Amino acid sequence: MTVRRAPAGGATLSVRATRLLNVARSAGSPLSFRPKPGSIPDSPGVYRFRDAHGRVIYVGKAKSLRQRLNSYFADFSALHPRTQSMLTTAADVDWTVVGTEVEALQLEYSWIKEYDPRFNVKYRDDKSYPYLAVTMGDEFPRVQVMRGAKRKGTRYFGPYSHAWAIRETVDLLLRVFPVRTCSAGVFKRAGQIGRPCLLGYIDKCSAPCVGRVTPEEHRDLAEDFCDFMAGNTGRFIKRLEKEMRDAASEQEYERAARLRDDVQALQRALEKQAVVLGEGTDADVIALAEDPLEAAVQVFYVRGGRIRGQRGWVVDKVEETTPGELVEQFLLQMYAEASPDSMPREVLVPVLPPDSDAVAELLGEQRRARVDVRVPQRGDKKSLMETVERNAKESLVQHKIRRASDLTTRSKALQEIVDALELDQAPLRIECYDVSHLQGENVVASMVVFEDGLARKSEYRRFAVKTKEGDVASIHEVITRRFRRYLEERSATGELAPDSEDGHGPIDPETGKPRKFAYPPNLVVVDGAGPQAAAAQRALDELGIDDVAVCGLAKRLEEVWLPGDDQPVIMPRSSEGLYLLQRVRDEAHRFAITYHRSKRSKTVKESALDAVPGLGPARRQALLKHFGSVKRLREATPAEICEVPGIGPSIAEVIVSTLKGESP
Repeated sequence: MTVRRAPAGGATLSVRATRLLNVARSAGSPLSFRPKPGSIPDSPGVYRFRDAHGRVIYVGKAKSLRQRLNSYFADFSALHPRTQSMLTTAADVDWTVVGTEVEALQLEYSWIKEYDPRFNVKYRDDKSYPYLAVTMGDEFPRVQVMRGAKRKGTRYFGPYSHAWAIRETVDLLLRVFPVRTCSAGVFKRAGQIGRPCLLGYIDKCSAPCVGRVTPEEHRDLAEDFCDFMAGNTGRFIKRLEKEMRDAASEQEYERAARLRDDVQALQRALEKQAVVLGEGTDADVIALAEDPLEAAVQVFYVRGGRIRGQRGWVVDKVEETTPGELVEQFLLQMYAEASPDSMPREVLVPVLPPDSDAVAELLGEQRRARVDVRVPQRGDKKSLMETVERNAKESLVQHKIRRASDLTTRSKALQEIVDALELDQAPLRIECYDVSHLQGENVVASMVVFEDGLARKSEYRRFAVKTKEGDVASIHEVITRRFRRYLEERSATGELAPDSEDGHGPIDPETGKPRKFAYPPNLVVVDGAGPQAAAAQRALDELGIDDVAVCGLAKRLEEVWLPGDDQPVIMPRSSEGLYLLQRVRDEAHRFAITYHRSKRSKTVKESALDAVPGLGPARRQALLKHFGSVKRLREATPAEICEVPGIGPSIAEVIVSTLKGESP
């Protein structure tokens, strides 16, 4: 093993200083702590970046340390902004050479756990999940609900979405496996007074506290309980059914009835766990949902073909990461300290990690048996993966809603935008514009509004763009149209305040509702980089509007561009302000795409009827409104088509003959 440390130097810089430094470094200036050429070994290893105070800020692994580390120092300007931020924070780098990729994975995980680097991906539970736990390390094992960190000597099952689901399952199983569930204080008190608790009297506890069973017999009950929860259910049900038949043949009908109820209790407990895969299948099914800033992970735990638990994580993407890298990092953090009996034979993932063979080997060493890591391609496993993916997407949506609804967080986001863009006041009203088209056809644009950090959907607007000269020209047209309407409505009200006695301000006197474009924003955000931001600013300048700030948000690198600036504003990845701008941009994109698809669909439907001679726009609209789609119209008879106003028998025959001749 070889360790090498580069000389110290550098410091953490402000956003403004970082932007200036980026310009200098783009001209070819090397970082102050760049290792000497040829000093980095060309072998597998793990490396650490440290800041000026010696804290580890990033840990990474590589098949070739030389190639990987040289990529950081080759061309600073070509790096992703998140990587640039890490390098400008760093002041030192060192590395450790290892023999294999598996060793690199193990060392990388141990260092991430030890140093908790700020620039590494960290998975955190999206909520506190309860587990069904059996304290096998105690003299008298106890069944209970547990949350938080796992304890040594305790068997865990789940996690469950709700604690009441655990209690329902335990209540059913205690008929057959009367294991202790009481706390240490209750257990000790019952032993002192020589009288068990209520569960002991109703035969839902074997009452080891008063010596009804020996410690060995009680431990056997706990072992059976764990075996049933682990999926070995068949032998218990078969055993009880055999005992029930034997009791009935011996005319012990009361005992047979109790055994029948026990069998039904076990069957009801099994019914609560849906069968999704073949019997005997043990697998963890993992799915991702991500955006440029965050990712959500969902896991379904399948044991014996049944879903035994579900759990979710959310991660801030503080570095540029591919889905495969996210999967690899998640598998390491999830299984690195798992007990062998809790690990499945199969791990199903949405994409394979970059070093899938090394990951599978590492998991196999942890389980002490083979572990398959693969992507399901068809059948029940593929269907289950799609279900887990839907859960991951919903989890990410709910996380965003919870984060956006917090008042303190929204206030912090607005202040960070003020500081980063150097605004005079907080942007309490933000409008964002996006353009959508398909190869220059059906060009549309959207306008979404966020007030005080929350979406105001009643203020959303959409535009059918007339220009065909590209996104920059489309942005200029839409901004011009929107603010020309604002000026017209402001002029119509004489620029009077809403409470003025001489006018109605932005309120329409006929409807009593706000006028469509009556309120100006504090900040205009456009989806794009410098050219789009400049086009929006030019449109405002041409209209004489000088009290509205403008910026662009580039999707690929999440850079904020100000009109006329040569360099973007780099907001920190953990910034709530950047998160708010991204949500505004994504909502504008969604709204534009929805409008574009509806318009394109309408165009496609109408074009299918263009081939019918003698059928004008009004009749085409009437036919589509009546039948709903060209497919239903193609299946209709001439008599049914004649029911449409304006369609006679002759034109109906022409429609049928023309559409029947088309290929479906």
